Amino acid sequence: MTKKCSKCRLVNFADASYCSRCDAELVSSVNVVTSGKAVRPQIMVRAAICLCVCFGIASGFYVSLIVTAKSLTVSQKDSVNNAIKVLRAKGFSNEAMLLSRFTVYRSNDNWLNAVVAKENAYAATNFPFEIMTLYSDFFTYPQDDTERAAILLHEARHLRGEDEKEAYDYVWHNRQKLGWTKDKYKESVIWQNVRNQTREIVPELFICDFAEFRDCTE
Repeated sequence: MTKKCSKCRLVNFADASYCSRCDAELVSSVNVVTSGKAVRPQIMVRAAICLCVCFGIASGFYVSLIVTAKSLTVSQKDSVNNAIKVLRAKGFSNEAMLLSRFTVYRSNDNWLNAVVAKENAYAATNFPFEIMTLYSDFFTYPQDDTERAAILLHEARHLRGEDEKEAYDYVWHNRQKLGWTKDKYKESVIWQNVRNQTREIVPELFICDFAEFRDCTE
C-alpha cells in the first residue's frame, strides 16, 4: 500500500489522509499482480510466434533441398511410375502410395547430399522431407521394372524412418512376394550387389543351423 499524491506526486505515510505538501485528499493505490489469466495469452502468442519461425525455417530448408537438385526427365519419370505400378500390383500398396503421392524425386544430389560422403548408390532419401534422389545407375543397371521396384521398396522404408538394417531386412524377406527371385535374377548386377550388401548389414539372415553359410530365408 502506498499513498502518493495525485497532484504533487509526493509519497506520504500509509496512514495519512491528506497530502502533507498540498493538503490534497489521498487515495490509496495498490500494485496489482498480473494474474495467470493475463499471462497465459502472452505465452500463447510467444508460442505461436515460435512455431511460425520454426515452420518458416523448415520450409526454407525443404525448398533449398528441392531447388539445388534437378528434376527427373520424362522418360525417367515413366520408369519410376512403372516400378511403382509393380509394387502396387504385388501388394505393397502403402509403399506405392508413399512413393506416388508424397515423394519428390530428383536426379542428382542436393546441397545436403553433396556434402555427405557416400559410396556408389542407386538412390538416396532425405527423411523426413520425403525427397528421393535417383542416380543414373538406377535407370541403367536394373534388368526391368521389378528390379527398380526392389530399389524403390528399399528407399520407401527409409522414407518411413527406418534405418539401413531394417530396409535391407524388409526387402530381402519380401523379395518372393515382389517376384524378385534368385532363379530369374541371380545373374543381375542389382541382385548380386543387394545380396552382398544384405549379408554385410544383416548377417543373421545368412547364419543359421539348418543352412550354414547360406540364405536362411530361402
